[in-house]
Formats: sequence, C-alpha cells, structure tokens
Amino acid sequence: MELVFLLAIMAFLYASVGHGGASGYLAVMALFAIAPPLMKQTALLLNLGVSLMSFIAFYRQGYFKWSLFWPFALGSIPAAYLGARIPLTDSTYKQMLGACLFLAVIRMVVSLKESSARSLPVFSGILAGALIGLLSGMIGIGGGIILSPLLLLFRWASLKEAAAVSALFIFVNSVAGLAGLKTWIPLDQSQMIYWLVASLMGGFLGARWGAGMASNTKVKWILALVLVIASLKLWFV
Repeated sequence: MELVFLLAIMAFLYASVGHGGASGYLAVMALFAIAPPLMKQTALLLNLGVSLMSFIAFYRQGYFKWSLFWPFALGSIPAAYLGARIPLTDSTYKQMLGACLFLAVIRMVVSLKESSARSLPVFSGILAGALIGLLSGMIGIGGGIILSPLLLLFRWASLKEAAAVSALFIFVNSVAGLAGLKTWIPLDQSQMIYWLVASLMGGFLGARWGAGMASNTKVKWILALVLVIASLKLWFV
C-alpha cells in the first residue's frame, strides 16, 4: 500500500506542472527494489494516462500552443524510439536520470521571474526535441523534466504554456519509448491495476489543480521540489 500511495502522490505533483511523473515513479520503485527493466517499462505505461489527463486539463484552459509543440515532437518521436533500444547498465541509468533532474532544478531556480516570450526557431525546436527524445528513450522518461525548463530558460513559453506543451510531448515520447523497448516483461495484472488507478487518480486531481487553481509561483516551486527529491533518491538509493 505504501508504494501505491507514493505513486499517487508523485502523479499528483507531476501532473500539476504538466508532467507524466516517470522520474518520480522510477525513484519510488527503486525504494521498493523493483527490477530496473520493469521500472522503466512501468514508468512509461503510467506516464501515458497521467500526461494525457494533464494535457487535457491545460488544453481546456487555453494554454496549449501547437506552434511550440510540433517542432519538438518531430525531432523527439523517432529519437525516443531509437533511444529506448540503447542498453544501459543500472548504475549508468540512475546516474544519468539523477543528473538530468538536478540540472532541471538549477535551471528552474535561476529563472524564477516571468519574462516576455520569444518565438521558437523551428530548427532549434527540432534539434532540441531530437536530443531530449534520445535521452528520454534511453532512461525511460517522457522528457518533460528537460523540455519544461528549456522552454522557460529560452523564454519560448510561459509557465503554464510550458506545462501544456510538455504534457503532450511526454505522452508521444512515452508511446515511442514503449514501442522501442527490446524486451517486454509480462506484468502482474492484479498489481498493475492498483498502480494504474493510483496514478490516474493522483494525475486527475493534480492536473485540475495545476491548470486551474495553482499560481505560477506555486507550480514552479512544486516542480523544483519534486525534481530535487527524485534526483536525490536516484543517486543515493
């Protein structure tokens, strides 16, 4: 029951900032000594429902911009598929994910103030999407933890626009990552149902809160806090 509760909490926090929660799920599952191949596969599966609900919530509030999404997606989808087929040792996998999370935290902290938006250069979006997609496929996440701070750092989007774009970006990358997995591990159906329900409930509540009620400041600090927790767990667990 502890695992189910923690998955729900991670889904709530990540969905509130437009993320699917894969990095959080991975950190939680590591605490319970779940095998790394199963961790990666399960995290991507849980990502699908939560990121989709998060996208719908932010989309309904008018924050989604197609012009911000498609260049990143065009580069990321094939790269995420290829990245999922690159084998990594368990230690390398955790160190890479932890480093990505910590880097995202630093970027969030140093860009706390809102600033005027810039237009996204299409080639830059495609190239950045390909790099994020490759890395995401390798470590089994949707890539939102990298895309969100990137959008904010270069002032391509506001906080909630970044959340909306990241949510759909995570969904398509998770699909591509799952398609690219070399080995599919049979899942315990009874156990998986609890995990799915917990993540969907947490994601539904978090997405509604993040899109409609949470202030920009709260959203940003929640994202930073979640990323710090996840990175520390991956490095030291």
